[in-house]
Amino acid sequence: MRRITRVLGVLAIVAFGVFGAAPVASAHDERQTRELAGTGSVPVYRTSGPTLLVCKTDKADFDKRIAAYPAALKAENEKLWQECQTNGYRHLQAAVDAAKVPDSIIKILPGIYYEEPSLAPLSAACQRVYDNAPKGKVYEEFAILTFDQQVACPNIQNLVSILGKKNLQIEGTGNHREDVIIDGQFKKLNGIRADNADGIYMKNFTAQRTEFNAVYVIETDGFVIDDMLGRWNDEYGFLTFAVDHGLYTDCEGYGNGDSAFYPGAASNINKDRGHDVPRYAVEIRNCWGHHNTLGYSGTAGDSVWVHDSIFENNTTGIATDSAFPDHPGMPQNHSKFENNIIRDNNVSYYKYIKDGTCKKPFAERGYDQLPPEKGVVCPAVGVPLGGGVINPGGNYNIWRDNFIYGNNYAGFVTSYVPGFVRNDDDFKYWFDTSHHNRYLNNKMGVTEKGESKPNGLNFWWDGQGRGSCWTPMDNTLIRTMPACGSDDLPALGTHRYFGEPAHTMKMLECASYSAGGQIIPGGCDWYGEFGASGFSRVEVRDATIGAVLIGLIAAGLFFRRLRNAPRGLPALAVTLAGLVIGVVGTWQMGSIWHPIGLAVYGVGMVLFGLALRKSGTRKLGMLTLLIAAFALLGAIDHGLIMIPWIAVSPALVRIILELIWIPWALGAVIIARRRSASAPAPEAAPAT
Repeated sequence: MRRITRVLGVLAIVAFGVFGAAPVASAHDERQTRELAGTGSVPVYRTSGPTLLVCKTDKADFDKRIAAYPAALKAENEKLWQECQTNGYRHLQAAVDAAKVPDSIIKILPGIYYEEPSLAPLSAACQRVYDNAPKGKVYEEFAILTFDQQVACPNIQNLVSILGKKNLQIEGTGNHREDVIIDGQFKKLNGIRADNADGIYMKNFTAQRTEFNAVYVIETDGFVIDDMLGRWNDEYGFLTFAVDHGLYTDCEGYGNGDSAFYPGAASNINKDRGHDVPRYAVEIRNCWGHHNTLGYSGTAGDSVWVHDSIFENNTTGIATDSAFPDHPGMPQNHSKFENNIIRDNNVSYYKYIKDGTCKKPFAERGYDQLPPEKGVVCPAVGVPLGGGVINPGGNYNIWRDNFIYGNNYAGFVTSYVPGFVRNDDDFKYWFDTSHHNRYLNNKMGVTEKGESKPNGLNFWWDGQGRGSCWTPMDNTLIRTMPACGSDDLPALGTHRYFGEPAHTMKMLECASYSAGGQIIPGGCDWYGEFGASGFSRVEVRDATIGAVLIGLIAAGLFFRRLRNAPRGLPALAVTLAGLVIGVVGTWQMGSIWHPIGLAVYGVGMVLFGLALRKSGTRKLGMLTLLIAAFALLGAIDHGLIMIPWIAVSPALVRIILELIWIPWALGAVIIARRRSASAPAPEAAPAT
């Protein structure tokens, strides 16, 4: 029995194209990380301790930078300058290397730091390390180095490496985070890498212009990113990976090809719990992600609490997912997003993929044009233009009291991700995502001032999963989403192993985006002027092809077998009407015309089935009546109430039955035609 179930599952997934390459936050290649013990804590900002200074030597430039500072801050910086000239360092990496005393503080004075010593040619030994290291699966040009290799050759990939140092605090002394800039000039993979650096605290400076990450914190228990800016990076402003006890606060990111903030593979501390979460691994508060492909992204972004932040003017505001392989902590679970503003994420950067801008060398693409809204961004991933939130494959997430408005495609896009996408091949992992998510009291299509500013749809959902619930909302793709009860629990709930077939096919189509291949899927409507519209949308195209095929065969049955049947003409007319209305409903996402079309089509097929049984094709008639039954169930499922506790949607069963019906009915038409052609002509009447 288990083998049969597995085979059916494989066939269904293949047939309906559950996406194998995900249209969400880009994965990145990294060494296998250890599981953190979780015994650390979020570090606290210190105002005293062993201090090292970093500054440049151009006094005129320094005086110009601090000229407009408040008097006390200006005097403090002038004092630090004098001390730094005697006892300080000219490069941040040199100060990091010299920080031998526990709880050291590094203060960086205003200026731009290119870290020239880190750009020197590699030694012969480090070149061999790089050449012999395994290369990434996602980015084949990047080497995957062990921690020991990073220690041996800290600047192969990193402008500044903080390796194995504990409780180090690095802060800019300027009046604003843009007064101190660590600039990678697109010559290194990472601007700052903090690796096994428990207790790292970074504050009040900018990191920019890297081939991947401005700031990268990995395998670290305890970190703070405070009042920082990450901008103009090919992938991420701030990436934290395999971390615990983390805090992003008052930070900003823009001009990044993937996202401003990426708390991916956060410590999976709540994996065996329900919604009773004692703590979160990472907190993000009072941050601002704008003018990126994504404001926030997090593959396996487990136990992350995001609140009181703004995600605006990106292509999509937020993504958290289970859609890439080899990330610890899959499937994504237990994140909470509350009191955020997710608005106006309608900025398209796909033109830079199509026109070849993103094929140019990094420094020639125009990332760092000002202001931010005029800079180039090269989308590392394909996401919906006009998406507020996308969450493929998350479990036990809470979305509460957010303002989500002005996103032209949808406020939310939620879908299923099977286990094999993330290399979990055991069949038990194929249906372990999109469960127990709660969407509570979000203000959809309404601004903070109470003004109306609608989303394209409030909610796009593929229908898969169990135990998820929504505060009732209008303007949704599936009009009958399960509501939450008084205790934030599903009032009825569903348990669907498979999503709606048309929606799953759409996810497959949209997932074929490739930045490197300059491929924008032709049948997906996510990509603005380069995406599909009207009949070219994959779901409308497939619905139209199916309707035309079924309609033609139904007409053939009428003219060859049912022309004289009492129910023949009404059956044909009602069936064709239902098919047309159904296509209209598919065209208009979330429209009431979709369940109406299913209901009319179901009635037409009832009439067809009864007529076929009367005409002597009883088995075909019974199959037709079964299709009718599931069409009518689908109308109820989409128009009245989502039928609880069934394993698959009525649409999936109906389509499978239609795939059987089409050749069977076509054969009946052909046989009837041959019989008609071979029947002897009537004898002529005798002459009189």
